Amino acid sequence: MTNAWTITLLAIFLWWFSTGIILWRVRRADLGGQDDHLWSVLLGLPLLLAGFLGLHNTSNDVSVSGGYYAFLSALAVWGWIELAFLSGIITGPNREPCPPFVPLGERFLRATGTVLWHELLLVVALAVIFVITGDAANPFGFWTFALLFVARISAKLNLFFGVPRIHTEFLPRPLSHLASHFRRAPMNWVFPISITLLTFAAGCWMERAISATTEASFVGHLLLTVLTLLALLEHWLMVIPLPDQRLWRWMLPQDDRQSDPTLPARK
Repeated sequence: MTNAWTITLLAIFLWWFSTGIILWRVRRADLGGQDDHLWSVLLGLPLLLAGFLGLHNTSNDVSVSGGYYAFLSALAVWGWIELAFLSGIITGPNREPCPPFVPLGERFLRATGTVLWHELLLVVALAVIFVITGDAANPFGFWTFALLFVARISAKLNLFFGVPRIHTEFLPRPLSHLASHFRRAPMNWVFPISITLLTFAAGCWMERAISATTEASFVGHLLLTVLTLLALLEHWLMVIPLPDQRLWRWMLPQDDRQSDPTLPARK
């Protein structure tokens, strides 16, 4: 489990599978009854608890397995919070579509209101993880969650200011209003900053992995490198016309709403 190719492929698989399983569960709940989204979040609580417990138990574990478990534990906490968001349970006070042609300042406040509770929960989770692992011997759980947090904020800012490619087909019913807060544009001023910072971060993690003096440090820093590169790829896919949605579309249950002419078309 210390081979560079094994670590890289495992990180890619976890990124693809964890994203896919959340989208699958949300789509299943979307096609079910009124309370299915709530039950998804409640039944997923053991994932959240296991994540925090894993972060605590691995905080001083400097073995290779400790690095892997810390990484997985951070993904578990992140996954539950994303499930709660996509299920519409923890979002924000504003659940109304954004009217067209509103001023930028008002549009920003409206967009912030759609995700406010979710962002605050992420900040609280990040703070708790820092308390658990901040001065511990194994910091990889904290850095994994912090990286996901920064990359997600960056992605949301780019969607707000405008990018050429936006996938709204994966938005569930409780979040259908989010599409009105996105903007299509050839480019925005945040995108070059995002790309530069993520590229720099990937280079730093890679340098740490190359210069690592222990196998655990090598594994942890290489996992962070691959995760950062995947976040960088997700940003580029907002611009480059590649059919990346096919990575997950095939595994999702069919949504019959797509053929319902009474509902808004999805781009």
